[in-house]
Parts: sequence; structure tokens; C-alpha cells
Amino acid sequence: MSVLACDRSGCPNIMCDRYSYDYGYLCRECFEELVSLGVGTDIRRFMGTDPDHSNASATESYFNRIFEERR
Repeated sequence: MSVLACDRSGCPNIMCDRYSYDYGYLCRECFEELVSLGVGTDIRRFMGTDPDHSNASATESYFNRIFEERR
């Protein structure tokens, strides 16, 4: 994992561990949002949008309460 900023527009995250030669660095939260949008997503357009991390966090918290993680 590098101390490099996410290349998605408006994303303040650093410590990105995903990289594309075409699109640059992507943080975990933006990658999860991209995955949730599906394979038909225009990646260049996605990279130009602001992330919606607050919604992803709220959704994850909601489902974490319903489905406990067992280790």
C-alpha cells in the first residue's frame, strides 16, 4: 500500500492500494463504489465524479448490524 492520493475527483483519501495505468490510483472506498455500480460503468466518467463515501458507510453499518461478522 502506498501513500498516494486517490485519483478520483474530489476524493480526499490516501493510502491507495489499487492502480490502473489508464486511470491512476483508486482507494478502497471508491473501488467498492465502482464495483457496486457494475461492469457497465463508464470508468472515465466515474473517475470524474465526487465519491459518496458517507452513503457507503451508512449502508455498510446498517447491514453489519443485521449480519454480524464471525471469525
